[in-house]
Amino acid sequence: MTVERPRHEPNDPAAGLPLHRHGLGFLFSGLLAFLVDAAVLEAGVRLLGVDPLLARIAAISIAMLCGWLAHRRFTFAIATEPSLGEFFRYALAGSGAALLNYALFALQLLIVPKMPRLIALAIASAGAMVFAYLAMRYGVFPKQRTRR
Repeated sequence: MTVERPRHEPNDPAAGLPLHRHGLGFLFSGLLAFLVDAAVLEAGVRLLGVDPLLARIAAISIAMLCGWLAHRRFTFAIATEPSLGEFFRYALAGSGAALLNYALFALQLLIVPKMPRLIALAIASAGAMVFAYLAMRYGVFPKQRTRR
């Protein structure tokens, strides 16, 4: 038996999607972006000798592109082709989330310099997750038809 989300808002891209599909899509897309973020961070630090705070900027940028494509496909099942306007909305929402994420990451390393980078990354990413979800759901992907 599949549980359908009630249609509270006509512009809600998640309305009508099975709750398990929407939730698992969000988790999968977020995990994929997190793994890209972590891989680029560690590659920058270990292979290129870049400072973690600088490497994280590149890591967030690449993870943002990966996250946009994954969320539109797996979280919200957007049927329309990706557009530049949609990407700009996603980038704006993602930039807000990334700034929050980076600030939390930097704050942790500045307060506890010996904190493991990946622990700081995980905590910062979790803190920005709620903001990112709400921004995507109500700011980036509204009014778009979804695949069922």
